[in-house]
Amino acid sequence: MITIQHGDVDIGALIEQAKQPEIGGIVVFDGIVRDDDILAMELEAYEEVAVPELQRIADEATAEYGLLSVDIVHRIGRLDIGENILVIVAAAGHRKEAFAGCEYILERIKESVPIWKKELRTDGATWVPGERPHGSGR
Repeated sequence: MITIQHGDVDIGALIEQAKQPEIGGIVVFDGIVRDDDILAMELEAYEEVAVPELQRIADEATAEYGLLSVDIVHRIGRLDIGENILVIVAAAGHRKEAFAGCEYILERIKESVPIWKKELRTDGATWVPGERPHGSGR
C-alpha cells in the first residue's frame, strides 16, 4: 500500500500482509509527532504528485535492495503529539536489505515528496525549517 491519508495507520495489519514464506526480515519505521514544545502539527500534501513519487521511491528501493514488499503510509491533516505521521514497512529475504531499503525510502521521502509540516505552538504556527507550503515552488 502506497498512500496518503487522514486516518491513523494499522501498523499490525501492514506487518501481517508483508509476511510471506520468502520474507526473512521486516523493518518498520513509525515516525510520530514528538513533543518539541509544540501543541500539534499540520501536514499538507500535493497528493497528485506525492503519491506517484512515493511509488517511484518504493520501486527504486525494491530494485536497489531486493525488497519483496513495501508499504508507505503518510498522514496529512492535524496530528497531535504521539500520533503516527509516516509508516514504512520494508520486507526482504534478509534483514540487512530490509534495513537498508527502509532507510533509503525514508531519506528519499524527505528529499523529494511534496509534503509540508507546520508546527502549531502557543505563540502561533510556523512551517518546519526546509518545508514550504504548497504553491511555493518546491
